[in-house]
This record gives sequence, C-alpha cells and structure tokens, in this order.
Amino acid sequence: MHFPTRFPSAFRPTVLLALATLLLAGCGRPASDASAAATTAPAAQAPAGKASDPLVVDIPPAMAPNFKVETAASREIAVVQEVVGRIDANEKRVARIGAAMTGRITEVLAEVGDTVRAGQTLARIASPELTAAQLAFLRATSAAQLAERAVDRARQLIQADVIGSAEVQRREAELAIARAESRAAADQLRLMGVPADAIAHLGERGALAEAAGVTATLAGVVTERTVSKGQVSQPGDPLFTVADLSTAWVVGALPERTARAVALGQQVEVAVPALGERKLAGKVVFISDTVSPDTRTVTIRTEVDNRDRALKPQMLATLRIAGPATRQLTVPAGAVVRENDRDHVFLRTEGQRYRLTPVELGPAVDGQRPVLQGLQAGAAVVVEGAFHMNNERKRAELE
Repeated sequence: MHFPTRFPSAFRPTVLLALATLLLAGCGRPASDASAAATTAPAAQAPAGKASDPLVVDIPPAMAPNFKVETAASREIAVVQEVVGRIDANEKRVARIGAAMTGRITEVLAEVGDTVRAGQTLARIASPELTAAQLAFLRATSAAQLAERAVDRARQLIQADVIGSAEVQRREAELAIARAESRAAADQLRLMGVPADAIAHLGERGALAEAAGVTATLAGVVTERTVSKGQVSQPGDPLFTVADLSTAWVVGALPERTARAVALGQQVEVAVPALGERKLAGKVVFISDTVSPDTRTVTIRTEVDNRDRALKPQMLATLRIAGPATRQLTVPAGAVVRENDRDHVFLRTEGQRYRLTPVELGPAVDGQRPVLQGLQAGAAVVVEGAFHMNNERKRAELE
C-alpha cells in the first residue's frame, strides 16, 4: 500500500490512529496461534507410560472360554527316561587275535563278516622263531626217549644186582626232567599256532612245519581284519577281531542330574530305528561310577538277545528306562509351549492376564510332564489352548 509522503495536518491524527490499529492486529494474531499450538501439543503427545512385557498377554473376555486353566498339583507317576544310545558288541565275547611270534604273513584265510569257529585258522605265519621252537621240541623229545631207555636198562641191571637202587633213582629223575622239557617245548609250539596233530607228526617223523597258523580263540564273526599277505607281524599286534554277536550291548549316557534315579536291574525298553516298530527288552547291567567331564553324563549299559543277528554294532538306539512310581508335580503335555529351544507354560497372574514362564520338565509319561524346576504347586496353568495363546501373545507383540 502506498501512502503519500505528505498529509494535510487535519488528517494526520486519523492516519496515525489507523496505522497503530493495523500494527496491533498483526502482532496479536501470531500470539493467538502460538497459544493454540501450545495448548494442543500436550494432547497430541500423550505420555506412553511403562513399556509392556513381551511375555505377558491379555486375553479379551470374548476369547476366555477358548482356554482352560487348572491348578498345578502332584500325582503318582513312574518317570520314564529316554536316553539316546548305540548298539555295541558284547565286549565280554570279543577276542582280538594276533600272532605269538615275529614273522611274515604267508596266507590270509578269513575276511570281515566271515563266521568262524574256535580253533579255525585265520592266517598263516612263517618265522625263524618257529623253526627254533621245533628244533627245541625235537631235542627235548629225543632226550626223553634216551632217558626212557636208560631207565629200562637200569631196571634190568638192578635185577641182576649189577647196580644199586640209587642209580635207578638218578636215571628216573633224569627221565622226569626230560619229559617235562618235552611237554614245555610242545606247549610252546601250541602257543605259536601249531596244531596238536602237527606236533605229534613232528615228534614221529621229524618233519619241520614251514608256517604256523593264527587261530580263532572264539566262535563268532570276524568284525575287523588288519593284516595282509606279506606283512611282518609282531607279538601283540591285533590281526583279527572276532565277536560273538548272539548278545549285544546297548550303551547310553544319562545326564548326571537324573542318573541317581536309575539302578541296576531296572527294566529297559530299547527302540532301534533300523528295526522299525520292533521293541527289545533288557535290564540295566552296568552304571558307571564316574561322570564324563566333557558331556556331564553317566554311562549305562543293557544287554539284549541278538541270536537272529538283527542288531549290528554302531546302530542307533533309544533306551526307555522306567523308574519306580513316585509323587511328583506334573503338568499336562498339552500345556507346554516350546519357545527358543526351551519348555514354557502360561501362568495366570490376574484376571485374564497370563505370563509365559520357562520351566524345566522331564519326558512325558501318560500325557504328563514331571516338573523339575520353574513351577510351584498351586500355580494356575493354562492346560488347553496354550499354543493359540502363544500365537496371540506374538501377535500382540508385533502390534
């Protein structure tokens, strides 16, 4: 707006009054707007209050009939522990067979999986020690035969009063020593794997055997062979492993916390996935007296019948060990919610407010889970609808 630079003196008071009015109006309007903004700002920024607990869920009254709540109580229950295990050969019926002398393997006669009988030859070995032992046996046998003839002559001479009884006794003592040396030499050959008939032929004909046999000391199945033709073997080297698989061990590991609930002689049900639905029955025959420092477990073992050879060493198995019936706090299996690899239950805190609570539970027995830790008797537990309640909790957490 343009005003003339000069006004008549008569109009000056009127113009000044109008300008003052305009200035006052312009200054008063922003003050009114600022006051209004200040008044509405607190209403737009309402206080949020305390943050909600993600483990707590409030159930609307309309949904309350979908959930069933019961008081946690104790009941008689026979706790069944499930232990992961494996099939092993019965170590009491396992033989690790090696050569009794240093020598070279000239022939291998058994392979893994072969069924062998006790005394069967598994391999043949040639050794200078075998030759020396045969010569020692021949010398001892010859000395015994010579001593026998000397005793016979002495007995004839004493009858003719040519010698005295002392000479006869001396020769009889020499004969006893010679026979003992002959038997010892024969035992040495048997230890080296020379059969009894070969030893008898050696004494009769004097023909030395070129090789001795490595024989099975147990009837069973060859489960391991660590020797090849031409290999040089030392005494003590295991060449074959033979196992009698008519019985088998099922070995498992109990957590140290629950090991005290298992005793020798308890009945065990063994499930082997490789056998399908078939179940095996056994008893606890061994409980270790020590705890593994790495796994904090106690080794247990049961023995089962395996005459049909259905069980193979290293098969996976599950042991179900039934303990005596005791009174324990339990919750229904349907009340348990699995969250973050842990077991949880919903506890009612007030009204229709529930809290997801971690608990430590044992394996289910007849639809009940024994409580090990995290829950007290008398607590209000959601026993039906816990899964849907957890979904409702997650939905509310996302919102």
